Amino acid sequence: MPRTLITGGAGFLGSHLCDRLLAEGHEVVCMDNLITGSVDNIAHHFKNERFLFVKHDVTNYIMVEGPIDYVLHFASPASPVDYLEHPIPTLKVGSLGTHNTLGLAMKKRARYLLASTSEVYGDPLIHPQREDYWGNVNPIGPRGVYDEAKRFGEAMVMAYHRHHGLDTRIVRIFNTYGPRMRLHDGRVVPNFIHQAFTGQPLTVYGDGTQTRSFCYVSDLIEGIHRLLLSDHVEPVNIGNPAEMTIIDFARAILRFTGSKSEIRHEPLPVDDPQTRQPDISLARQVLDGWEPKVGLEEGIQRTVEHFQRTKQIPSAAE
Repeated sequence: MPRTLITGGAGFLGSHLCDRLLAEGHEVVCMDNLITGSVDNIAHHFKNERFLFVKHDVTNYIMVEGPIDYVLHFASPASPVDYLEHPIPTLKVGSLGTHNTLGLAMKKRARYLLASTSEVYGDPLIHPQREDYWGNVNPIGPRGVYDEAKRFGEAMVMAYHRHHGLDTRIVRIFNTYGPRMRLHDGRVVPNFIHQAFTGQPLTVYGDGTQTRSFCYVSDLIEGIHRLLLSDHVEPVNIGNPAEMTIIDFARAILRFTGSKSEIRHEPLPVDDPQTRQPDISLARQVLDGWEPKVGLEEGIQRTVEHFQRTKQIPSAAE
């Protein structure tokens, strides 16, 4: 039975990874300091004898008794609202947290996977973004605390791989959505859903021509699981290449929800990327033909149903 440590395991993506690896027969140690994670995301596992929750800040020394076969480092604030509110913890978890988890993986002789991000590309000058593009990042801008923490994390992972021979993987995660996102975490999908169901104007920053591509969480988790079991060491983009403008996405949310909300434009945040679309050619090649399966309308419906089921937005009957 493999034993796996997932840092940030009570967060949006981390909790779905807990689900998947438990289903695959792993014993899971979920570690989170709950700055942005929630025990509600993992409470359904508390009676599972193969699941252990440890409240801990991974920027401090990590001790886990017993063997560990895999270390998945997903601890980090991930939305602009969160990392702008917690800039120094974001930098520390990307640097000290990565260092500590790599040290643990070395000690346990475990395979290591880093959750990196499409934000390492910054406001890209090439489109779509390929793994061999080095990015266009403002290191001293407000978003730099997240972008540079992840870029540093990638550099440290590759240094441990090259210098110590550690078995490592890096996933660059593009915009992902689905159940267990926090409704008020500032990301566009929960923002638009909340605004649509409460009759508020949908907030579009700038003229709305900036683009994003949205991957449903189950597709992302499948890709990450395949990457974990693959033999590919260098970074791999995982996301949905179906690109759309933010203004078109707002209109799609209004159409899917039947909302009568208006669209309101606000000033564009500093260093907000103008384009974001993954080139997933490498993922297709090294992850057994991995492709996103869940279309946008189906994914939004599942996400809406989650928010309704957890009573965060009104149901249709209300």
